[in-house]
Amino acid sequence: MIKEVIVVEGVNDTKRLKSFFDVDTIETHGLGLSRETIELIKAINNKRGVILFLDPDTPGEKLRNRLNKEIPGLKNAFVLKEDARTRKKVGIEHASKEVLEEALNNLITYGESKRSINEEEFYRLGLKGEDRSADLRKKVSAHFHLGKCNAKTLFNRLNMLGITYKEIADIINL
Repeated sequence: MIKEVIVVEGVNDTKRLKSFFDVDTIETHGLGLSRETIELIKAINNKRGVILFLDPDTPGEKLRNRLNKEIPGLKNAFVLKEDARTRKKVGIEHASKEVLEEALNNLITYGESKRSINEEEFYRLGLKGEDRSADLRKKVSAHFHLGKCNAKTLFNRLNMLGITYKEIADIINL
């Protein structure tokens, strides 16, 4: 039994998780997230804890950002797009049991946003502004289980988690 309640986007995500785990879920119904659902998530987070397990696409990221802003202390599980897709669709409901377990074993909780790395250091690491930047971001993101990130998203997530220049440099072998 997973103690926390998992927030997903739709009924197919719930079915997929329940096929592998003993879990309770709340469905946001995509971007149609209501004020009542947000209040429910807040209340449950205070009692049992909540894990955001949203699709690795633009709507999923919008929901994740909104909920993390409105409700501090939520846990976040990430899967990569390539691990949760069919030829036409992307979503949690398409991920394998192993991918889902890996994500649930590597939860991220955003803390107070404090600068652990500045923009100059981010550039110095090659995470932005170089031909190899996308590959380096993918490597760093995979190591810290942050999901797919563009430069801005990775910069913000690294700072939210307090990950330092040295920690990142060690991963990309600088």
